[in-house]
This record gives sequence, C-alpha cells and structure tokens, in this order.
Amino acid sequence: MKLIRTEDAVGHVLCHDITQIIRGEKKDAVFRKGHVVTKEDVPVLLSVGKEHLYIWENDASKLHENDAALILYDLCKNEHMRPSEIKEGKIELIAECDGLFAVDRDKLRRINALGEMMIACRHSGFPVHAGDKLAGMRVIPLVIEKEKMQRAKEAGGTEPVFALKPFIKKTAGIVTTGSEVYYGRIKDTFTPVVIEKFAEYGITVIGQELSDDDPNKTAAAIEKLLGMGAEIIVCTGGMSVDPDDKTPAAIRSVADTVITYGAPVLPGAMFLLAYTSTGVPVMGLPGCVMYAKRTVFDLVLPQVAAGERLAQKDFVRMGEGGLCLSCPVCTFPNCGFGK
Repeated sequence: MKLIRTEDAVGHVLCHDITQIIRGEKKDAVFRKGHVVTKEDVPVLLSVGKEHLYIWENDASKLHENDAALILYDLCKNEHMRPSEIKEGKIELIAECDGLFAVDRDKLRRINALGEMMIACRHSGFPVHAGDKLAGMRVIPLVIEKEKMQRAKEAGGTEPVFALKPFIKKTAGIVTTGSEVYYGRIKDTFTPVVIEKFAEYGITVIGQELSDDDPNKTAAAIEKLLGMGAEIIVCTGGMSVDPDDKTPAAIRSVADTVITYGAPVLPGAMFLLAYTSTGVPVMGLPGCVMYAKRTVFDLVLPQVAAGERLAQKDFVRMGEGGLCLSCPVCTFPNCGFGK
C-alpha cells in the first residue's frame, strides 16, 4: 500500500473499503475496494474524514485483507455453510440447513493466537437454523504477509474449524409412566411438552405407550416402540428416588449401555441417557421438563437429533454453565445456559 493525500488520489485504485457511519441511520461503504477515485469523489471522501488514502501497490510477499479473509473462510467452512459478501475485509459464515453447530476449539485457539487475524463464532454444541449467522472472520491490518497466512493454514490442518451437522433423527416414541396417568386419575400434561420440543428439530412422534409403575411394563413399552422403528425413545416420569419411581430400572433392562443417570444441570439433575445395542438413545426425563422452560433435555436433544453419541465426559463438562437462571424472558440458546 501507498499512503497519499486524498486530493492526489484521483485515478488511483482504493485498496480498502471506505466506510461512512451516520449514528442511527447507516454504517456502510461509500466506496469499495478496487474503486478508481474520480475528482467528484474527493469531496465525499473528505466529508467522511478521509484526508489520506491507501492505494494499492503490488507486493508479492503480502495479501490484501479480502484475499486473506477468503483463506480464513476456507479453513472454517464445511459443506453446509455459505459465505456472506466480503465487507470491510470481513466474511461471515451463514448456515444453509438446520443442524448442530460444532467448533474445533483447539484449532480456533491456535489460529487466533497467531495474531493479526481473528475468527469469532457461536458456542459449540448448540442448534442453529438455516440462515443463522455462525461466525465472522478477518485479518486486522489491511495487508498481511503471505507467510503468516500459510501458518494459519498449517494451524487449521485438513479438517474445517467448524462443522454443521444436519439433524437426522426424525422419529421418536414416548413412554408415559406413572399409575396416576395410566389409570386416568390425572391428565397427561407431560407428553405435549415433549412433542413440542421434538418439533423444534423436525422429529415426529410415531407412537406413545402408557405404563404404570411396573418396570416390566415400561420395558415392554420401550421394546414395542423400538419395534415400530423409533429412532429416539423418551420415558417421562418415574425418575426420582421415590420407591414407586422405577423408570431407570426399566431403561437399564432394555439398554446395552447406560451413559449416565444424573447430570450436573439444574433443572434436570435426575436425567438418564442410555443406548440400545443398535445405538438408539433412550432417555429418562425428570419431571422438571414438564414445567421448566429449559432443562437438561434442551442441551441433549439437539446433539441426539444430529446423530451424536454422547459419553459420560460430555455430561461432566455440563456443570459449568449448567445452572439455568430462569430469566423472566427466555433467550435460550442465546444465553449462558449450557455454555
């Protein structure tokens, strides 16, 4: 780049966007990179405070900010993301489908630690929808050494920094437990809540079975729904330590692996996750899912819907950020819960 007086820039090519900011009205470029400055442009440039300009001078050892941003984009994207228009040297990543956003945190930190470049993104492990903004990236100076961008490529490796995993689990079965519902003593108010949460991820309930507190009946109901082809099973109720709450025993009897019974999350401490021998997740939902706005179920369901198999270590990490503050206006997932 070469720095010259604005009055002397006529006929030269701008090497960066010129931004105009009017409080409460606009923040946008009045001239884009590559624009050839004319005599008529000079008063406009002066009016936005540009008494000096950088014009482009070729240097084989350096990259312009836009070209460097494209390198960062290539390091970050996967096949379910698209770029925004480059604006003021910045590219944003946009989701092209509903899915689970995942971040390779080590790679992200290595690239940001190089200096003179930045990548900012959403939290990993949370659901996004088509059209959502996922990340933004740019280099800090107007030009950067090619060697430094090569180091960014080496830090990024062969796999992208970000992944967007489409939701693939599309069918579910619900086992509603408890003698009070089984015998019609009270209305089932739990199932509608679960159906509504499934709908957030395009999951259709293909069957519901009622069971009293007999774990053998609950196990048989789970097996029936598995036979119908349910890709997710949830059991509502019977998850506490009361003597009549025997849902965990029923789930253990049909599961191949129990990942956890209990989670460091409030609401949702009595949550259970297990997998059958064919990999179908079976969840035991505590009563809080019925009345609390957001619970451990909201942290686990998007991962299950994307086909992720959770491990016990995933639940151990939930303790930090695992306390829902029950805000008067819920903004989940744009809050600290689960992060």
